Amino acid sequence: MNNLITPEKLHQYFTITSDALAKAKVAFDPARQTQAEDFFDMASRYYQDAQFFYNQKQDLVLAFAALNYAHGWLDAGARSGLFQVKDSRLFTVDDK
Repeated sequence: MNNLITPEKLHQYFTITSDALAKAKVAFDPARQTQAEDFFDMASRYYQDAQFFYNQKQDLVLAFAALNYAHGWLDAGARSGLFQVKDSRLFTVDDK
């Protein structure tokens, strides 16, 4: 399985997730600030885990898994309205 996850592919996922984190960070729903912060914190921690697995352990599979968890938290926050974003390239939301 490790040969299916290349450093180039991981770089692409790191970039997308980093961009999504940056957008979500400034788009918290003020009415649900605490929940938005919690979802963002979980996404950030999984992103940091992915960096650790990639940079320190050279484990592409665990890095890929952690990135997917990070982005899952971001998508869940976006779909539930905790992050008020309109970018279907980075999140599972409508652009409208």
